[in-house]
Amino acid sequence: MSERALVTGGAGFIGSHLVDRLLEEGAHVTVLDDLTTGSERNLSRHAAEDRLRLVKGTVLDAPLVDRLVSDAETVFHLAASVGVRHIVEDPIAAILTNVRGTEHVLQSAHRHGRRLLLASTSEVYGASTEVPFRENGSRVLGPTWVHRWSYSTAKAIDEHLAFAYADRGLVMSIVRYFNSYGPRIDERGYGSVIARFASQALAGVPLTVHGDGRQSRSFTFVSDTVEGTLAAARAAGAVGKVFNIGRPDETRILELAELIRTLAGSRSTIELVPYESYYPTGFQDTRRRVPDVSLAKRILSFDAQVGLRDGLARTLAWCRENYSAAVLRP
Repeated sequence: MSERALVTGGAGFIGSHLVDRLLEEGAHVTVLDDLTTGSERNLSRHAAEDRLRLVKGTVLDAPLVDRLVSDAETVFHLAASVGVRHIVEDPIAAILTNVRGTEHVLQSAHRHGRRLLLASTSEVYGASTEVPFRENGSRVLGPTWVHRWSYSTAKAIDEHLAFAYADRGLVMSIVRYFNSYGPRIDERGYGSVIARFASQALAGVPLTVHGDGRQSRSFTFVSDTVEGTLAAARAAGAVGKVFNIGRPDETRILELAELIRTLAGSRSTIELVPYESYYPTGFQDTRRRVPDVSLAKRILSFDAQVGLRDGLARTLAWCRENYSAAVLRP
């Protein structure tokens, strides 16, 4: 009998790629998504697939969550408010979704004895300078009146809740994603500097790099993100642990802009702009964010396969075919 899986946020960028893999393996998949940042288009290739069910709803609906969890064997909880700008603009809604919604999923998974995979983020490390980030490393955050840090705090609370339920018997694992990208990145740029640069380069408008461009990130192609997610959800040794899922190569944002411009064959200029031009006053950024993936490699046999240049080429090819004319029009 094939696996019955519930994927919250399954119409989103990462979630839809996870759904692809589960269906390829023969699973019956239920997706719960309120389509705030997700899209039915991300699942359109499976429109005729009777093993996929899309439920339009929110993880804030506790009775709905409980019914769906009870019907599943494995729960992949990816639903969340994402994108720093989104978080900063409406921190109350983001905090409620990311904490209360997760609590509903955890409660139900514990009640019905379901194995749970919780998707978290490298944001939990905050402004730590202990690079590369290790799962047992310290968290360093700015002041509470800077809304930028509310996302990190909310996702950390999610992890605290998961570990607390694990103490009561919940079988769970946690993954911390590091800047996933690939086909289906949101053309509005929510949560993805690559999405923003891609749309700008293809439209021939300036690529806007915030600050001095020397801040660095590690970028992970979405197929590698999915492999790490599935491994953490299934490996016996993963139970009760949290894993960094990323590619440890470090790239400065200015270098990223130059590479995307080159691969797109774009004549766009690159402009350095202050953070205040995009984010509210008082926004704080982190200078470096690089994962230590030794734990994931040892326990999950995880090793990201897709290099940045190759992954960007695949991503740009998809963007050319799928970004709307409004985004690509200069």
